[in-house]
Amino acid sequence: MTTSTPYGPPPAFDPEAAAMLDVIAEHVPPAIRPDMIPAMREGLGARLLSDDELRQGGRIELVDRRVSDEVSVVVGRPTGLRTPAPGIYWIHGGGMVVGTNRVGLDEPLAWALELGLVVVSVEYRLAPEHPHPVPVEDCYAGLRWTREHAAELGIDPSRLVVAGGSAGGGLSAAVALMARDRGGPRLTGQLLVAPMLDDRNETPSTYQMKGLGVWDRTSNDTGWTALLGSARGGPDVSPYAAPARATDLSGLPPAFIDVGSAESFRDEDVDYARRIWLAGGSAELHVWPGGYHGFDSFAPQAEISRAAKAARLRWLRRILAE
Repeated sequence: MTTSTPYGPPPAFDPEAAAMLDVIAEHVPPAIRPDMIPAMREGLGARLLSDDELRQGGRIELVDRRVSDEVSVVVGRPTGLRTPAPGIYWIHGGGMVVGTNRVGLDEPLAWALELGLVVVSVEYRLAPEHPHPVPVEDCYAGLRWTREHAAELGIDPSRLVVAGGSAGGGLSAAVALMARDRGGPRLTGQLLVAPMLDDRNETPSTYQMKGLGVWDRTSNDTGWTALLGSARGGPDVSPYAAPARATDLSGLPPAFIDVGSAESFRDEDVDYARRIWLAGGSAELHVWPGGYHGFDSFAPQAEISRAAKAARLRWLRRILAE
Protein backbone atom coordinates (compact mmCIF):
# COMPACT_ATOMS: atom_id res chain seq x y z
CA MET A 1 0.00 0.00 0.00
CA THR A 2 1.35 3.42 -0.94
CA THR A 3 0.55 6.36 1.31
CA SER A 4 1.71 9.97 1.54
CA THR A 5 2.87 9.47 5.15
CA PRO A 6 4.50 6.63 7.08
CA TYR A 7 1.37 6.29 9.20
CA GLY A 8 -1.45 3.83 8.81
CA PRO A 9 -5.07 4.72 8.07
CA PRO A 10 -6.99 6.82 10.57
CA PRO A 11 -8.63 5.06 13.51
CA ALA A 12 -12.29 4.25 12.90
CA PHE A 13 -14.84 6.56 14.49
CA ASP A 14 -17.03 5.18 17.24
CA PRO A 15 -20.16 4.15 15.28
CA GLU A 16 -22.63 5.61 17.76
CA ALA A 17 -20.92 9.00 17.95
CA ALA A 18 -20.16 9.03 14.21
CA ALA A 19 -23.88 9.10 13.43
CA MET A 20 -23.74 12.85 14.16
CA LEU A 21 -20.83 13.71 11.86
CA ASP A 22 -22.92 14.58 8.79
CA VAL A 23 -25.05 16.95 10.88
CA ILE A 24 -21.96 18.49 12.46
CA ALA A 25 -20.36 19.12 9.06
CA GLU A 26 -23.27 21.34 8.06
CA HIS A 27 -22.16 23.83 10.73
CA VAL A 28 -18.54 22.89 11.48
CA PRO A 29 -16.75 21.33 8.49
CA PRO A 30 -13.53 19.40 9.19
CA ALA A 31 -11.36 21.97 7.41
CA ILE A 32 -11.90 25.55 8.57
CA ARG A 33 -10.20 28.35 6.65
CA PRO A 34 -9.61 31.91 7.87
CA ASP A 35 -12.32 33.32 5.61
CA MET A 36 -14.89 31.14 7.42
CA ILE A 37 -14.33 32.66 10.87
CA PRO A 38 -16.85 35.54 10.58
CA ALA A 39 -19.68 33.21 9.55
CA MET A 40 -18.83 30.79 12.34
CA ARG A 41 -18.99 33.58 14.87
CA GLU A 42 -22.27 34.81 13.48
CA GLY A 43 -23.84 31.37 13.63
CA LEU A 44 -22.60 30.50 17.10
CA GLY A 45 -25.43 32.15 19.03
CA ALA A 46 -28.07 29.91 17.50
CA ARG A 47 -26.19 26.82 18.75
CA LEU A 48 -25.59 27.99 22.33
CA LEU A 49 -27.88 27.26 25.25
CA SER A 50 -29.68 30.38 26.40
CA ASP A 51 -29.15 31.73 29.90
CA ASP A 52 -32.64 30.52 30.77
CA GLU A 53 -31.65 27.01 29.69
CA LEU A 54 -28.38 27.22 31.62
CA ARG A 55 -30.32 28.23 34.76
CA GLN A 56 -32.30 24.97 34.52
CA GLY A 57 -35.54 26.32 35.90
CA GLY A 58 -33.90 28.20 38.75
CA ARG A 59 -31.51 25.45 39.87
CA ILE A 60 -28.55 27.61 38.79
CA GLU A 61 -27.87 31.28 39.54
CA LEU A 62 -25.96 33.15 36.81
CA VAL A 63 -24.36 36.57 37.31
CA ASP A 64 -22.09 38.50 34.93
CA ARG A 65 -19.14 40.37 36.45
CA ARG A 66 -16.40 42.58 35.05
CA VAL A 67 -12.75 41.84 35.72
CA SER A 68 -11.50 44.86 33.78
CA ASP A 69 -12.52 46.99 30.83
CA GLU A 70 -11.42 44.15 28.55
CA VAL A 71 -12.29 40.99 30.49
CA SER A 72 -15.54 39.72 31.99
CA VAL A 73 -16.73 36.51 33.62
CA VAL A 74 -20.02 34.78 34.26
CA VAL A 75 -20.42 33.20 37.68
CA GLY A 76 -22.71 30.20 38.08
CA ARG A 77 -23.65 28.35 41.25
CA PRO A 78 -26.42 26.06 42.44
CA THR A 79 -29.22 28.00 44.08
CA GLY A 80 -28.86 27.84 47.85
CA LEU A 81 -25.28 26.50 47.71
CA ARG A 82 -23.55 26.48 51.07
CA THR A 83 -20.27 28.36 50.82
CA PRO A 84 -17.32 28.48 50.78
CA ALA A 85 -17.37 25.82 48.08
CA PRO A 86 -14.79 24.51 45.60
CA GLY A 87 -14.36 26.58 42.45
CA ILE A 88 -14.04 25.74 38.76
CA TYR A 89 -12.38 28.37 36.59
CA TRP A 90 -13.69 27.52 33.10
CA ILE A 91 -12.03 28.58 29.83
CA HIS A 92 -14.13 28.01 26.70
CA GLY A 93 -13.06 26.43 23.43
CA GLY A 94 -13.36 27.66 19.86
CA GLY A 95 -9.94 27.25 18.25
CA MET A 96 -8.75 30.61 19.64
CA VAL A 97 -11.00 32.36 17.11
CA VAL A 98 -14.62 31.70 18.12
CA GLY A 99 -16.62 31.49 21.31
CA THR A 100 -18.00 33.19 24.39
CA ASN A 101 -17.98 32.39 28.09
CA ARG A 102 -21.23 30.44 27.58
CA VAL A 103 -19.56 27.88 25.28
CA GLY A 104 -19.44 24.49 26.94
CA LEU A 105 -20.75 25.95 30.18
CA ASP A 106 -23.43 23.28 30.60
CA GLU A 107 -20.91 20.63 31.66
CA PRO A 108 -19.19 22.61 34.45
CA LEU A 109 -22.63 23.70 35.66
CA ALA A 110 -23.57 20.01 35.79
CA TRP A 111 -20.46 19.47 37.93
CA ALA A 112 -21.60 22.35 40.11
CA LEU A 113 -24.97 20.73 40.74
CA GLU A 114 -23.46 17.30 41.38
CA LEU A 115 -20.54 18.34 43.57
CA GLY A 116 -21.61 21.71 45.01
CA LEU A 117 -19.25 24.03 43.14
CA VAL A 118 -19.00 27.65 42.04
CA VAL A 119 -18.16 28.07 38.34
CA VAL A 120 -16.42 31.15 36.94
CA SER A 121 -16.24 31.25 33.13
CA VAL A 122 -14.02 33.86 31.50
CA GLU A 123 -14.69 35.91 28.36
CA TYR A 124 -11.27 36.37 26.77
CA ARG A 125 -10.49 38.32 23.61
CA LEU A 126 -10.14 36.27 20.43
CA ALA A 127 -7.56 35.99 17.68
CA PRO A 128 -6.79 37.15 15.05
CA GLU A 129 -7.92 40.57 16.23
CA HIS A 130 -6.19 39.90 19.54
CA PRO A 131 -3.14 37.66 18.98
CA HIS A 132 -0.92 36.13 21.65
CA PRO A 133 -0.40 37.06 24.44
CA VAL A 134 -3.81 38.74 24.75
CA PRO A 135 -6.04 35.63 25.14
CA VAL A 136 -3.90 33.90 27.75
CA GLU A 137 -3.22 37.12 29.66
CA ASP A 138 -6.99 37.75 29.75
CA CYS A 139 -7.50 34.25 31.13
CA TYR A 140 -4.78 34.70 33.73
CA ALA A 141 -6.23 38.06 34.76
CA GLY A 142 -9.60 36.37 35.25
CA LEU A 143 -8.02 33.66 37.38
CA ARG A 144 -6.28 36.22 39.57
CA TRP A 145 -9.56 38.14 39.94
CA THR A 146 -11.32 34.92 40.93
CA ARG A 147 -8.74 34.23 43.62
CA GLU A 148 -8.81 37.82 44.90
CA HIS A 149 -12.64 37.76 45.06
CA ALA A 150 -12.91 34.20 46.36
CA ALA A 151 -14.64 35.17 49.62
CA GLU A 152 -17.17 37.33 47.79
CA LEU A 153 -17.81 34.59 45.23
CA GLY A 154 -18.22 31.92 47.88
CA ILE A 155 -15.16 29.99 46.70
CA ASP A 156 -12.77 28.10 48.93
CA PRO A 157 -9.43 29.28 47.46
CA SER A 158 -7.68 26.10 48.58
CA ARG A 159 -9.90 24.09 46.19
CA LEU A 160 -9.72 25.86 42.84
CA VAL A 161 -9.43 23.92 39.56
CA VAL A 162 -8.80 25.39 36.12
CA ALA A 163 -10.69 23.58 33.36
CA GLY A 164 -11.40 23.96 29.67
CA GLY A 165 -11.96 22.19 26.39
CA SER A 166 -10.07 22.37 23.09
CA ALA A 167 -8.55 25.87 22.85
CA GLY A 168 -9.83 26.39 26.39
CA GLY A 169 -7.97 23.26 27.44
CA GLY A 170 -4.78 24.65 25.95
CA LEU A 171 -5.34 27.99 27.64
CA SER A 172 -6.03 26.16 30.91
CA ALA A 173 -2.69 24.36 30.61
CA ALA A 174 -1.00 27.68 29.84
CA VAL A 175 -2.65 29.38 32.82
CA ALA A 176 -1.42 26.55 35.06
CA LEU A 177 2.12 27.18 33.77
CA MET A 178 1.74 30.92 34.36
CA ALA A 179 0.40 30.41 37.87
CA ARG A 180 3.40 28.20 38.67
CA ASP A 181 5.91 30.63 37.19
CA ARG A 182 4.35 33.81 38.56
CA GLY A 183 3.78 32.55 42.08
CA GLY A 184 0.06 31.87 42.03
CA PRO A 185 -2.85 31.61 42.30
CA ARG A 186 -2.45 28.10 43.69
CA LEU A 187 -4.45 25.52 41.74
CA THR A 188 -5.78 22.20 43.04
CA GLY A 189 -5.90 20.71 39.56
CA GLN A 190 -6.15 21.26 35.81
CA LEU A 191 -8.87 19.50 33.81
CA LEU A 192 -7.94 19.53 30.13
CA VAL A 193 -10.56 18.24 27.69
CA ALA A 194 -8.94 17.49 24.30
CA PRO A 195 -6.60 20.45 24.80
CA MET A 196 -5.09 22.39 21.88
CA LEU A 197 -1.42 22.41 22.89
CA ASP A 198 0.97 22.37 19.93
CA ASP A 199 1.23 25.03 17.23
CA ARG A 200 3.63 22.94 15.12
CA ASN A 201 0.79 20.79 13.71
CA GLU A 202 3.20 17.96 12.86
CA THR A 203 2.10 14.98 14.95
CA PRO A 204 1.03 11.74 13.27
CA SER A 205 -2.56 12.27 14.36
CA THR A 206 -2.78 15.62 12.53
CA TYR A 207 -1.82 13.81 9.32
CA GLN A 208 -4.03 10.78 9.92
CA MET A 209 -7.13 12.90 10.54
CA LYS A 210 -6.66 15.42 7.72
CA GLY A 211 -10.05 16.19 6.18
CA LEU A 212 -11.89 14.01 8.69
CA GLY A 213 -14.02 14.48 11.76
CA VAL A 214 -13.97 17.82 13.56
CA TRP A 215 -11.07 20.33 13.55
CA ASP A 216 -8.57 18.79 11.18
CA ARG A 217 -5.05 19.82 10.18
CA THR A 218 -6.27 22.78 8.09
CA SER A 219 -8.41 24.05 10.95
CA ASN A 220 -5.48 23.70 13.31
CA ASP A 221 -3.33 25.80 11.00
CA THR A 222 -6.10 28.41 10.86
CA GLY A 223 -6.41 28.67 14.63
CA TRP A 224 -2.72 28.74 15.44
CA THR A 225 -1.87 31.18 12.65
CA ALA A 226 -4.62 33.50 13.88
CA LEU A 227 -3.03 33.42 17.33
CA LEU A 228 0.66 33.53 16.36
CA GLY A 229 0.89 34.88 12.83
CA SER A 230 4.17 34.15 11.07
CA ALA A 231 5.70 32.87 14.33
CA ARG A 232 3.52 29.72 14.20
CA GLY A 233 5.69 26.63 14.01
CA GLY A 234 8.89 28.61 14.45
CA PRO A 235 11.56 28.36 17.13
CA ASP A 236 10.43 31.17 19.42
CA VAL A 237 6.85 30.30 20.40
CA SER A 238 6.13 30.79 24.10
CA PRO A 239 4.84 27.87 26.19
CA TYR A 240 2.17 30.30 27.40
CA ALA A 241 0.88 30.29 23.81
CA ALA A 242 1.47 26.60 23.06
CA PRO A 243 2.02 24.58 26.26
CA ALA A 244 3.56 21.69 24.29
CA ARG A 245 6.56 24.02 23.90
CA ALA A 246 7.23 23.99 27.65
CA THR A 247 10.55 22.35 28.51
CA ASP A 248 9.75 22.08 32.23
CA LEU A 249 6.48 20.47 33.31
CA SER A 250 7.46 20.03 36.94
CA GLY A 251 5.60 21.63 39.81
CA LEU A 252 2.23 21.67 38.08
CA PRO A 253 -1.10 20.82 39.72
CA PRO A 254 -2.49 17.32 39.08
CA ALA A 255 -3.88 17.02 35.56
CA PHE A 256 -6.78 15.21 33.97
CA ILE A 257 -6.31 14.93 30.20
CA ASP A 258 -8.70 13.24 27.83
CA VAL A 259 -8.86 13.08 24.06
CA GLY A 260 -10.35 10.94 21.29
CA SER A 261 -8.27 8.41 19.39
CA ALA A 262 -9.68 9.74 16.10
CA GLU A 263 -8.81 13.44 16.39
CA SER A 264 -5.94 15.75 15.54
CA PHE A 265 -4.99 16.52 19.15
CA ARG A 266 -4.51 12.88 20.17
CA ASP A 267 -0.73 12.65 20.02
CA GLU A 268 0.12 16.05 21.48
CA ASP A 269 -2.22 15.38 24.41
CA VAL A 270 -0.82 11.92 25.10
CA ASP A 271 2.70 13.35 24.95
CA TYR A 272 1.80 16.14 27.37
CA ALA A 273 0.62 13.60 29.93
CA ARG A 274 3.75 11.51 29.35
CA ARG A 275 6.00 14.51 29.96
CA ILE A 276 4.14 15.43 33.15
CA TRP A 277 4.86 11.91 34.41
CA LEU A 278 8.52 12.21 33.37
CA ALA A 279 8.73 15.43 35.42
CA GLY A 280 7.40 13.59 38.46
CA GLY A 281 3.89 15.03 38.25
CA SER A 282 0.40 13.57 38.36
CA ALA A 283 -1.73 13.10 35.23
CA GLU A 284 -4.75 10.94 34.56
CA LEU A 285 -4.98 10.24 30.84
CA HIS A 286 -7.95 8.88 28.86
CA VAL A 287 -7.89 8.20 25.12
CA TRP A 288 -11.45 7.45 24.07
CA PRO A 289 -11.51 4.87 21.25
CA GLY A 290 -13.11 6.24 18.12
CA GLY A 291 -13.76 9.65 19.65
CA TYR A 292 -13.53 12.65 17.32
CA HIS A 293 -12.96 16.19 18.57
CA GLY A 294 -15.90 17.28 20.71
CA PHE A 295 -17.69 13.93 20.41
CA ASP A 296 -19.12 14.21 23.92
CA SER A 297 -20.78 17.54 23.11
CA PHE A 298 -22.02 16.63 19.65
CA ALA A 299 -23.23 13.13 20.56
CA PRO A 300 -23.94 13.34 24.30
CA GLN A 301 -26.10 10.20 24.40
CA ALA A 302 -23.43 7.94 22.92
CA GLU A 303 -21.98 5.44 25.40
CA ILE A 304 -18.46 6.79 24.82
CA SER A 305 -19.67 10.31 25.66
CA ARG A 306 -21.34 9.21 28.87
CA ALA A 307 -18.17 7.38 29.89
CA ALA A 308 -15.99 10.44 29.21
CA LYS A 309 -18.22 12.75 31.23
CA ALA A 310 -18.39 10.27 34.10
CA ALA A 311 -14.58 9.98 34.18
CA ARG A 312 -14.17 13.76 34.46
CA LEU A 313 -16.70 13.91 37.27
CA ARG A 314 -14.97 11.08 39.16
CA TRP A 315 -11.60 12.83 38.88
CA LEU A 316 -13.05 16.13 40.09
CA ARG A 317 -14.76 14.45 43.02
CA ARG A 318 -11.52 12.82 44.06
CA ILE A 319 -9.20 15.80 43.51
CA LEU A 320 -11.45 18.18 45.43
CA ALA A 321 -11.70 15.77 48.35
CA GLU A 322 -7.93 15.43 48.83
